[in-house]
Amino acid sequence: MTTDWSQERILVYAPHPDDEMLGCGGLISKAKAAGAEVFVQFLTVGDTADLSPKGFSTAEERYAEIKKVADHFRWDDWHMAFPGDQYHLRLDSVARVDLTQLIERESPLAVERIRPTVVLTPHRASYNQDHQATAEAVHTALRPSNAALRHHPRLVLAYEEAADHWRSEPLCPPNLVVELDEAQMADKLHGMELYGSQHHQHPHTRSEATLRSLAVLRGMQAGVALGEGFHVLRCLA
Repeated sequence: MTTDWSQERILVYAPHPDDEMLGCGGLISKAKAAGAEVFVQFLTVGDTADLSPKGFSTAEERYAEIKKVADHFRWDDWHMAFPGDQYHLRLDSVARVDLTQLIERESPLAVERIRPTVVLTPHRASYNQDHQATAEAVHTALRPSNAALRHHPRLVLAYEEAADHWRSEPLCPPNLVVELDEAQMADKLHGMELYGSQHHQHPHTRSEATLRSLAVLRGMQAGVALGEGFHVLRCLA
């Protein structure tokens, strides 16, 4: 399967700022360089206690990081759906119908408004409740229907993050690999550096070594040097 990314309008769903870089930063870099349109729909962000030297990150810091990443990758637009501590790490408390309606038609970046050709979403296997809630809502929003009445993206892919593999049941390997070159890999790593509050030293699931190691593994499985793995949810050829 060869994709001419220059012809695509890509809508990425990221539960939190940095998930889009971890899961598909290389694809975003590759597609934008080819001339694609890229839109990023974040679901939530808030103040968070963490294991960084400072011990926390704030929503204000995260917004500043988003702007740096958006400018670097030349996103066509981005939007935060549910800002604030009421929702951050609590998306599982939001009714799926509310999340689905936002994705379908209520957000400025709703499917019916953007009419993407490609949708990238987190994988539902994540241990993180916000990732699970996002994945399930996107899956519901893109359910099969009459394409004459509702927009159907041609390609729907679930991206992976290294931390997704922390599961008691085995997670099937991705069934689609997007080849990356060194420049696209470097762009992905730089994007994570711009998310300074979320970037960690190795060993950590968000370290440079982890991201590169996963890209090497996925590339090897496809017979190339570097790659990003995806699970195909829909592919209309």
